[in-house]
Amino acid sequence: MKGPLVVVGDALLDVDLVGSASRLTPDAPVPVVEDVERRERPGGAALAAVIAASATAREVVLVTPLDIDEGATRLRELLAGRVRLVPIPATGGTAVKQRIRVGDHSVARLDSGAPVAALGALPAEAAAVIRDAAAVLVADYGRGTTAAPDVRDALAFAGGPVVWDPHPRGADPVRGVRLVTPNGAEAARVAGPVEGEGLAAAGARAEALIAHWGVGAVAVTLGSRGALLSYGSGAPMVVPAVPVTGGDPCGAGDSFAAAAAIALADGAVTGEAVAAAVAFASAFVARGGASAWDAADEPPNVVAEPGAEGVIARVRAAGGTVVATGGCFDLLHPGHVATLRAARGLGDCLVVCINSDDSVRRLKGPTRPLVTATDRARVLEALEFVDAVVVFDEDTPSAVLERLRPDIWAKGGDYAGADLPEAAVLRSWGGQAVVLPYLDGHSTTALVEKSRV
Repeated sequence: MKGPLVVVGDALLDVDLVGSASRLTPDAPVPVVEDVERRERPGGAALAAVIAASATAREVVLVTPLDIDEGATRLRELLAGRVRLVPIPATGGTAVKQRIRVGDHSVARLDSGAPVAALGALPAEAAAVIRDAAAVLVADYGRGTTAAPDVRDALAFAGGPVVWDPHPRGADPVRGVRLVTPNGAEAARVAGPVEGEGLAAAGARAEALIAHWGVGAVAVTLGSRGALLSYGSGAPMVVPAVPVTGGDPCGAGDSFAAAAAIALADGAVTGEAVAAAVAFASAFVARGGASAWDAADEPPNVVAEPGAEGVIARVRAAGGTVVATGGCFDLLHPGHVATLRAARGLGDCLVVCINSDDSVRRLKGPTRPLVTATDRARVLEALEFVDAVVVFDEDTPSAVLERLRPDIWAKGGDYAGADLPEAAVLRSWGGQAVVLPYLDGHSTTALVEKSRV
């Protein structure tokens, strides 16, 4: 593993002022926000850098203009031990973005600071890390860093592939970069009107941007719909996103670009990098978005557990009921579907706990499973009434139930009148195990036997 991942761009200090509101001011129809808690985090290129650092074993280096004010001091403290900072001298004060939030909703935003890079020449250390990078992520936040001639010259001769995350007020990408990642609005702003709507319009704009910018590929991010990747000709590739219930989309673009840059640094082709980026961004949003930037040092397993704990936390915060069910789900059939649909109707979310491949082999024999846990999870996640999937390696789901603590554990099959094995575990925290009607005449074992005839 040679070379660092280098992030170049505009660092911000993000501040959330989070409180509660139950009344309006007498002089204007605006809420009175009380019991305010201040939460600080790196923003802009700095957020992209810490997201990348949480998801790769490579060293992550942040090259950014940095003043010497209080905001810069706080940014240095937040970045310490996470990324290596290579500052570019700057004046104008650190950019600070403050969101005033009531619960999960922003009611106002206050921006201050306008750092300006004091560049005569790019510092030698900054030029060196860009030259030696395994990959470079440009996190452009429209503050002028990427317009500086010395920065653009260094990026043109970067040691590894460059991913450019653009900004409406930012500079055009350097010609020849590997991948540019505008969102739909940014692509429309630059490319202008095109024929068609939806994916057709996104594809047309991506082709236009490739020609306009002279870059290798453009991935237009489409929010909850995933991303569209174009190389400028031929049919584009569309990568759907994993469905996410709730979540904070703030920082989703940074997480997408960071994951794409990491994948390219590790030798992935562009299509593989975009697919990995969509999965990572979905998990990032499900985990709480930018507000949960320091919640864990390791990224979640986005295939086996795409936001299960985040889904549960949000349902509980809203006073809802968490339902879980489990099984091997090897060869999904109508009986499974009927049970899952019924289970989801018992509450406000459904988490499906499935046996790992080794666990299935111990329970069903050496010829099973027929479908790997990764693929079984993907099929289940595609069902509209499944909110999350968790893979467990034990012979019983007791350990995963202890961790998730659902309100209801639902099983289908001939258990009526019998005490479910998991019932005692559920009772320990006040949960309830229940049996659901099973669609008779359907089983995986019967399907396997029939296929052998």
